[in-house]
Amino acid sequence: MKITFGVYLAFVLLLGVVAYFGTKNFGDYILGGRSLGSFVTALSTGASAMSGWLFLGLPAAVMDSGLSIVWMGIGLLTGCYLSWLLVSARLRMQTEYCNDALTIPEFFHFRFGAKSPLLRCVTAIIILFFFTIYCASGVVAGARLFQSLFDVSYTTAVWLGAGTTIFYTFIGGFLAVSWTDTLQASLMFFALIAAPIMAYLALGGAEEVSTAVHDYALANPDFDISMFSVSAVSGISAVAWGLGYFGQPHVLCRFMAISSVKQLPQARRIGMVWMIICFVGAITIGYLGVAYFHVFKEQAALLNNDSERVFIVFSQVLFNPWIAGIILSAVLAAIMSTLSCQLLVSSSAITEDLYKGLIRPNASEQEKVWLGRLMVLIVAGIAIYLARDPDSRVLGLVSYAWAGFGAAFGPIILLSIFWRGISNTGAFCGMVAGAVVVVLWKQEVDSQLYEIVPGFIACSVVAIIVSLIKKPSHEVTEKFDLSNQALLDARKS
Repeated sequence: MKITFGVYLAFVLLLGVVAYFGTKNFGDYILGGRSLGSFVTALSTGASAMSGWLFLGLPAAVMDSGLSIVWMGIGLLTGCYLSWLLVSARLRMQTEYCNDALTIPEFFHFRFGAKSPLLRCVTAIIILFFFTIYCASGVVAGARLFQSLFDVSYTTAVWLGAGTTIFYTFIGGFLAVSWTDTLQASLMFFALIAAPIMAYLALGGAEEVSTAVHDYALANPDFDISMFSVSAVSGISAVAWGLGYFGQPHVLCRFMAISSVKQLPQARRIGMVWMIICFVGAITIGYLGVAYFHVFKEQAALLNNDSERVFIVFSQVLFNPWIAGIILSAVLAAIMSTLSCQLLVSSSAITEDLYKGLIRPNASEQEKVWLGRLMVLIVAGIAIYLARDPDSRVLGLVSYAWAGFGAAFGPIILLSIFWRGISNTGAFCGMVAGAVVVVLWKQEVDSQLYEIVPGFIACSVVAIIVSLIKKPSHEVTEKFDLSNQALLDARKS
């Protein structure tokens, strides 16, 4: 098992080295020279969005709370589809017309005709704040895996889990991240099909699974055996996860990197099939985990009272050690694919939007590439520090960062690609309002309502009202019209 796992790690590192020789400038390093095809775009988008919580946090949520968590899956699938359908092509085209923007902060700066670097810098700061938390969730997930596999301390596992991802991101940049994401998405797909099938067979069939889950539910009243036994607030909060898709920088940058808008429909179809199967697999693992450990109580001790270990334990007890190594590599794949993209986006925010935007506008390409690599190390170091608590919960960290991006950026992205009337001042005020409401709601308000809901509403309302008062310039609206016409022409040709 460890040999298989080690071979996978070595191959990922090799991809990073190969990508290093394909990275000639900063555009290559952070956006791959806008050269991705539909297949790579689809799988790398899915892999970077889903992360380790798909294997650890989501099955654990099903085991802890029951099938009410299905509403979160429905919300995410809907948000993902609408993001592909409504955002991807428009954003890809508009970034070209906005000075060929390489990052989300740079896109906002040129889209709204900003005269000062304030909007760009605030956008970059929001990205750094929430991505550092998001990166910490990936470090925690990786540590859980390495701790289980190699029987090392949590601190050692943190460094082992983060080290590989940091290396190939540092060396290869966007190309390495996208290539490895494609491999990792394939592994995730295989693992999320194989593990539920093996658990189902071990339990003996549908009747045995149903009986075991019902018996467990009778003994645990807090477990929702039906997806419909959920309060209105909890249901809204779960579905609202889908709003987050519109504002995730590590997803949006994949749309920006595809070589042509003509490839997006095929990428959308591939991506949605992949995501639906993976979500069903992850939820099924949690559901079967309830039945399995209720029937085989002697193996429940392997969880160590930590439901986030259910997939890891299934891999170890249900598969041949060689296959188990491949299955567990899928967990690492999910963790690495998201963490690497987050590190890269954070690095680009510092290098392109803060360093170049404020300090050295004429910085050379080579200088920016190496500064970007240095920033990968610094952001990773802070994330490792935040992940030092072994009791950290993966899904909790992810939910906070997901809400922050969804509320701060989601409405601004949608308004920027659909409404010619949004202004620089409106975007700035809305973005700040969304981020502040998420933080305050999380820290100060005692409510079951997911913080993305009030944050998304606050951002939208403030951005629209301020834009109606402080309107955009004629130059900004004209550029918006030109990009829309270019998109129509591209679709017709």
